[in-house]
Amino acid sequence: MKTDDTAPTPTLGELELLVVLAILRCGDEAYGVTITEEIRRRTGRRLARAAVYVTLRRLHERGLVRSTTGTPLPERGGKARRYYSIEPEGLDRAQATQTAFTTMWDGISLAPADAPEEHR
Repeated sequence: MKTDDTAPTPTLGELELLVVLAILRCGDEAYGVTITEEIRRRTGRRLARAAVYVTLRRLHERGLVRSTTGTPLPERGGKARRYYSIEPEGLDRAQATQTAFTTMWDGISLAPADAPEEHR
């Protein structure tokens, strides 16, 4: 068996990947609420905001995302939003995750057993 001295880039968990992709889609408007809504809109999953915030904190602690504090907003009682963006390592992990899943799916068909042979 061939071995490689370089370890593959670690991949992201499912929720981590969804959050990273939502940040990329939201761009400059990526904060907790918009990230949660983007995930719901695209996947149909209704995540608790707390789950998204815990994931954002974990990604931040691992250096995969960075956050900046916006201007305090009167409609938020003077509280500022925390905006998120992806660090280069976060992009690398997202790409590694995409590659891992694509590789694992290669050659697999989920066609029903009674489907014609050419569709299995």
